[in-house]
Amino acid sequence: MSDLREHRRRAAVLGSPIAHSLSPVLHRAAYAELGLGEWTYDRFEVDEAALPAFLDGLDGSWAGLSLTMPLKRAVIPLLDEVRETAGSVEAVNTVVFTPDGRRVGDNTDIPGIVAALRERGVGSVPSAAVLGAGATASSALAALARICSGEVTAYVRSEARADEMRRWGERLGVSVRTADWSRAAEGLAAPLVIATTPAGATDGLADAVPDRPGTLFDVLYEPWPTPLAAAWSERGGAVVGGLDLLVHQAVLQVGLMTGRDTSPLAAMRAAGEAALGARAAGRELTE
Repeated sequence: MSDLREHRRRAAVLGSPIAHSLSPVLHRAAYAELGLGEWTYDRFEVDEAALPAFLDGLDGSWAGLSLTMPLKRAVIPLLDEVRETAGSVEAVNTVVFTPDGRRVGDNTDIPGIVAALRERGVGSVPSAAVLGAGATASSALAALARICSGEVTAYVRSEARADEMRRWGERLGVSVRTADWSRAAEGLAAPLVIATTPAGATDGLADAVPDRPGTLFDVLYEPWPTPLAAAWSERGGAVVGGLDLLVHQAVLQVGLMTGRDTSPLAAMRAAGEAALGARAAGRELTE
């Protein structure tokens, strides 16, 4: 084989802040498992203002980029192509550089959500609840468009957010009903609950978990488990966590960037769990 994959290839995650990102741990574990010794994966602190110059400064050794906030929408005008999945939510978390130098944007968060749920046996649901209305919530709606046959109720904190979620529902072909955040405990009775809120936002719902809960997908991975996820597990419900999403979307990114049909899910998850465990131990030592 004589293509570029025999030579040094580079990839990285960009965002601001970025020091917390687990992406280097996951991607490097994949490269090691796949025998891609010439591949490197780094992290760079890049904000919206610095993004155009960063992209313009990349050479032909670069295979791809992972993007986190605040770059997922800012990158779109800088791309040559945006694939359908990313365009559906106007959010790009993956940029692949083609051999002829084109920049192609994609979104692995959406299929990552679907894959993480399917791994836990959730292939379809009759209805669902979404807690929150940020950028991750729109990806959750796009994922639910693939697996939910009925209505999705979004629990939000303002009418502006409610309008936004209804618009996303119309765009994505999902029947979305909105309700005020003060009623979020009612949503926990849904067969699938996707919590897309920042750390601490759902802590007050832990005591409201029903006796026989369905499946909770909590997109946070640190600290873990969240109080809601812990209470859910205690009552016998299935829990999918943020690390599951992170790993599944990273698996898809590795495939897009390397051209490999399969990526080592187990090795990447083990590396992520080890890194989070080390962080937790470090906090315990310093507190």
